[in-house]
Amino acid sequence: MPEFDPYSTLGVGKNSSPDEIKKAYRKLARQYHPDHNPGDNSAADKFKDVKKAYDILSDPARKQQYDSYGFTGDEQPGAGGFGGGFQGGGFGVNFEDIFESMFGDAFGGRSSSRQQPKKGADVGVDLSLSFEEAVFGTDKEISVRVLTACEECKGTGARAGTSRSQCSNCHGSGQIKVMQNTLLGRMMQVKACPHCNGTGTVVTDPCPNCRGQGRVDKTVRKKINIPAGVDTGNRLRVPGAGHAGETGAPPGDMYVMISVRNHEYFERKGQDIHLKVPIGLAQAALGVELEVPTLEGTESLVIPPGTRSGSSFRLAGRGAPRVNRGGKGDQIVTVVIDVPKRLSSQQTEALRNYAKLVGETVENVDNSLMSRLKRVFGRR
Repeated sequence: MPEFDPYSTLGVGKNSSPDEIKKAYRKLARQYHPDHNPGDNSAADKFKDVKKAYDILSDPARKQQYDSYGFTGDEQPGAGGFGGGFQGGGFGVNFEDIFESMFGDAFGGRSSSRQQPKKGADVGVDLSLSFEEAVFGTDKEISVRVLTACEECKGTGARAGTSRSQCSNCHGSGQIKVMQNTLLGRMMQVKACPHCNGTGTVVTDPCPNCRGQGRVDKTVRKKINIPAGVDTGNRLRVPGAGHAGETGAPPGDMYVMISVRNHEYFERKGQDIHLKVPIGLAQAALGVELEVPTLEGTESLVIPPGTRSGSSFRLAGRGAPRVNRGGKGDQIVTVVIDVPKRLSSQQTEALRNYAKLVGETVENVDNSLMSRLKRVFGRR
């Protein structure tokens, strides 16, 4: 007879999660259940194999033993190991176990492990950065008020020198069983013990510093690293910097929400940095080489002759870094022709001479020209 393989029986892989294993079992248990296949011995055998496979893979110790050593052959498929309970069609299947796997605790499920202490809550912090700090990165020290583990009782809640006691309500199991009316009749439901919140232990001699809570409210200072290239709306996670957990459970995390202040000259769009540079009329017409400011100093930029106002030029790699991806954006330089509002008499005369040379009229527009424009735009 071939060796029994619980993984192939359920159709799951060795890396499948407990939820995936349970889901596969539920599906096959419904398919091959004796109530759905009366008189079908083949389905009955498959149902027993499916149950046996789930018994192995849902038990961490048995699963580890199988993964390490394989099936030893001391239990054959469909033989024993199912216990008593509900007798349906001659099969010794525990009805409560079936409902636990198929429908969860609401239908009489059982669990042998007590409820684990809850991880501490996360905490959120707003952090404002300057334009340069966001682009280049920096270290910041943040003050935040959180629940921290009590130093006197080390987070247990019990007075120093004492310890937590076993809960008398659940006898240390962390769970109680309650009969509840359901659509299927009266069913046993397993719930977390309300007396100990499912931990199985209680404080009988509270710590005076934290009054038995195991945690105290405290302002702490945390130094965090801000990576280069962050921007407004980015969120940084600082593991373990949140509220302390209950009765020694791990702390939550801190989430830092970034906002970046505006710069006097630079504007950021994604990883690109934009800058407007004013140039003169003659510079635009004749061309010029400029020293353009960047966040890392100045860089030479050649403006070709005949450049129009609003033209843009790209300085590659002079933008903000891409967080966790490498590389940088660019700096986009937009030139804007600066038209003087006040001219000296010499400047005025020079511009008039230039206008005459290119045939540009700078006096009042004559009536003949106005008449032509009106006709173009449909006005009479």
